[in-house]
Amino acid sequence: MARVTVEDCVDKVDNRFELVLLAAHRARMIASGSQLTIHRDNDKNPVVALREIADETIAPDDLKEDLIHSLQKYVEVDEPEQDLAMLAAGDEDVAEDNGVAFDRMSEEELLRGLESMVPPDKQDDF
Repeated sequence: MARVTVEDCVDKVDNRFELVLLAAHRARMIASGSQLTIHRDNDKNPVVALREIADETIAPDDLKEDLIHSLQKYVEVDEPEQDLAMLAAGDEDVAEDNGVAFDRMSEEELLRGLESMVPPDKQDDF
């Protein structure tokens, strides 16, 4: 049985902390049923993960992306955006088709509305 040390892997992953994170993530993947890329040789999951990294049977960059993806709580989905130029140009048909209603207000109406707002009175502390 070959012993895997950090020295065997540190030339593949420069940062030792990152190496530990990647190996731990890969060991968790193996524990959850992921396919092995090398023979187990009666080794435990962390040792198998380090051997995979040392033998370059699994790419550290792929592991890093997978680790980042597993830690994300909110995954952004690229959705096609509407043509904002059409909405800004005042094409009301497009806005009505999407169920969006815009209130139109002049600057003077906005200023009058802001001036009519009364700030709340300060209440005395007891």
